[in-house]
Amino acid sequence: MGDVVDQALGQALRKLRTERGWSQGELALRAQMDRNYLSLIELGRNSPSVRMLLRLCAALGVRAAEVLEDVERRVQAQLQ
Repeated sequence: MGDVVDQALGQALRKLRTERGWSQGELALRAQMDRNYLSLIELGRNSPSVRMLLRLCAALGVRAAEVLEDVERRVQAQLQ
């Protein structure tokens, strides 16, 4: 199930980023992280720490709870 959660989180973050018209480089700069690391998160190949997730959410201007609710919906949809 970890892979499903990681993929759902990556999809949720990518959706928020693209809604803002930002490149991965733009979000990485705003969140003070490496673009390659962000790419791995969006691909579901890496799980961000809580601290990193909070930095991403702050950069995107959303609450972490909103992102996690979206992740939960995506996971439930995939498991059905």
